[in-house]
Amino acid sequence: MDRSGISIASRAFAGILPVGLALLGAIIANTPLSLTGGIVPGPLLGLMPIYYWGLVRPDLMPPFWAFAAGLLEDVLSMGAPGVWTVSYVVAYALIDRQRDAFAGLSGFGAILGFATVCSLACASAYLVESIYYWRLAPFAPVMSVLAMSIVFYIPAAMFFGTVQRRLVGPLRGDF
Repeated sequence: MDRSGISIASRAFAGILPVGLALLGAIIANTPLSLTGGIVPGPLLGLMPIYYWGLVRPDLMPPFWAFAAGLLEDVLSMGAPGVWTVSYVVAYALIDRQRDAFAGLSGFGAILGFATVCSLACASAYLVESIYYWRLAPFAPVMSVLAMSIVFYIPAAMFFGTVQRRLVGPLRGDF
């Protein structure tokens, strides 16, 4: 225990929780279960924690973990290699460069901020996949992923906010 009464193990847990949620999101998004019977693709659950903690606590979500979550998404989705890795890193670069603008958003603006980052990630994925296959990829699947990701970000952001207020913030506070 340190002076604040918070154990080092608790601080470590709070430090790895954002990264763990990004990696878990990539795993869950690629499970073979579907509520829609496969009609609509799953959302980018790995990108959501990258966006949220890239703004709220960038010290806990460095670019390496955006790369790792994208790589895990690529491996599990069994699509063209590098599509989501590049997309997540490009999205993280936008988050990093525009952190002040995005961090100041709340409510509907925060959702639009995520929609902007997710649009860039989906456009990057579309571009990489089109280059990989040397033809224009179908546009509808990537737009479905974008729409589902934006819709699912609303409850995800509320969940991340709760995790930040109850676990990450108090356990990682500077004393």
